[in-house]
Amino acid sequence: MTKKWYNYFVSVQGDAANEESGAQPLVPAAKNAAQSVAEIAAGMAAEPQFTKPVSEPTSFEEIYRAAEIPEAPHGYSILSVAQMMESEHIRSLPSDVKRSSVLVGLEAAEVNIKDVIQDAIYRDRALDGYERVQQRALEELESAKSKENADLQADIDRYVTEQRAKIQANNEVIAREKERVTGWRLKKQQEEKKIAETVGYFVSENPISTGDLPAGLPVSKTAKKS
Repeated sequence: MTKKWYNYFVSVQGDAANEESGAQPLVPAAKNAAQSVAEIAAGMAAEPQFTKPVSEPTSFEEIYRAAEIPEAPHGYSILSVAQMMESEHIRSLPSDVKRSSVLVGLEAAEVNIKDVIQDAIYRDRALDGYERVQQRALEELESAKSKENADLQADIDRYVTEQRAKIQANNEVIAREKERVTGWRLKKQQEEKKIAETVGYFVSENPISTGDLPAGLPVSKTAKKS
């Protein structure tokens, strides 16, 4: 029966003890782990292309699918290795022992660490690429909404200008009417004075008013008819 990757921890931890005592380690260093990441990245596509829309940006799995990231060999992606690192069998081990343990587990599953690193680079590029997609969408939205806001502000300014012009015109109408009424009152007083002087020759108490009506005094029916 094939051993699970964590069944190799006993030998790995034993190797760590051997290293401390100066003994020759039983687990050889993984040559692929020492390969330059730059060399690995150089042989990969520059950036994944998004061939499907992403309906839920918070779902990284959907982003990975949309970017068509190649399936991880033997099912061991960088995410599954991250789960291995957090396993109860390994998470409390020292970093060097943890690293060696995972390499042994991958070797047992015939998984090359290069493939895992490539998977990590693919996913990182997919996330970076989708971030740029979102940034461009944000900039386009901001540009469109800023133009819309500018148009709305122009409409508001135009409306305010038009309404202020109407207010000014109304105030001018009121001012002209006040001036007309004031002029009429002066002539009225002159007319009443002439009438009062004439009536004064014939009565002891002159009934003719010669001034403005007090504020709030109702106009007589006779005055209304006139």
